[in-house]
Amino acid sequence: MENQYFVDSEHLSPEALKRKHELETNPASRKNHMEYLPGMEIIESEICETVMSQMKAYDYSQYTARDVRAALDHETCSVEDFKALLSPAAEPFLEEMAQKARLETSKHFGNTVYLFTPLYIANYCENYCVYCGFNCYNHINRMKLSMEQIEKEMKVIADSGMEEILILTGESRTMSNVEYIGEACKLARKYFRMVGLEIYPVNTEEYRYLHECGADYVTVFQETYDTEKYETLHLMGHKRVWPYRFDAQERALRGGMRGVAFSALLGLSNFRKDALASALHVYYLQRKYPHAEMSLSCPRLRPIINNDKISPLDVGEKQLCQILCAYRIFMPFVGITVSSRESASFRDGIVKIAATKVSAGVSTGIGDHESKYTGKEADGTEGDEQFEINDDRSFQKMYEDMAEEGLQPVLNDYLYV
Repeated sequence: MENQYFVDSEHLSPEALKRKHELETNPASRKNHMEYLPGMEIIESEICETVMSQMKAYDYSQYTARDVRAALDHETCSVEDFKALLSPAAEPFLEEMAQKARLETSKHFGNTVYLFTPLYIANYCENYCVYCGFNCYNHINRMKLSMEQIEKEMKVIADSGMEEILILTGESRTMSNVEYIGEACKLARKYFRMVGLEIYPVNTEEYRYLHECGADYVTVFQETYDTEKYETLHLMGHKRVWPYRFDAQERALRGGMRGVAFSALLGLSNFRKDALASALHVYYLQRKYPHAEMSLSCPRLRPIINNDKISPLDVGEKQLCQILCAYRIFMPFVGITVSSRESASFRDGIVKIAATKVSAGVSTGIGDHESKYTGKEADGTEGDEQFEINDDRSFQKMYEDMAEEGLQPVLNDYLYV
């Protein structure tokens, strides 16, 4: 890897500092973000062109209150209706949107809310993404858990009662190769009924291998569907290749994964267009792979280490609520996850309206579940976190709070035969 020599360096070398400055100030020094790198599989899918053409043509200022009224009155929400519900014209209708979303959620999910927890097993990264705490130029404590450490963390989590885990790594094939992730999946299958992955995008056969190791679903955040903005935020590494990332979920489905999850990181670019593209990505892929389980997340930018370069575009809780309600009305069957980036009060409210899944007992650091779950003093070898969480409730507290709100917390509803 071209940046391997300074990954996890205590101080950047003069060569690395020079390269970093060049990447930030000279766009010509960066690789073309639309060109595949050697080894990247090209699947020639039509989904990307379909989504991007609609996103680029979307002028949300053209929609009126009459368009929103019509969208809410229709029994089935069309793509055009969805565009109206994402527009500023829909903001005065938020209460009515919430009521309609709540009805759709109740129809298809009852009063259930699914709980899971993430487990970061490594935070090494070979990308330079200016908004991410793991990026290769950040001076943070890097760590990669051994299989023994991974199993210890998993046992701590499983002992709490959790049955679904999401395994995450930084985006480094060098430090967290596919075989390493596969072995982690095999361990996870010993302790959990559902195993998800949020790792760097890989090729179809690699997804097939990870599925055979025990992974059920794959989450990939496109970050932003605005290709021009994407280029200015992802300056180096495999993640810079925008189209390879876009097709990751389709490759995962071709590789046998049961489900895939999508998201933009709201606040990186125009949030209405990113929300539209995220949902259309799901919408068209669902029609191509009707057997697959699809879900959407809705993260907003959170504070990270060593970053004063990016100012998130304003996405308040009101706007976030509008997006989530529009998602639910447009795609009633799709799972919607709200992460611990959001406040406890927001998450408690939105699961009654549109969301169906929340994380609990969350840590975005490496190797610290034992100290967080059991109160045992940390030994000082933990790796730094990717971003600051907002809702730090334990699994037990989250379970109790959901039950007190009249919801039915669900840990797993899959039977393996």
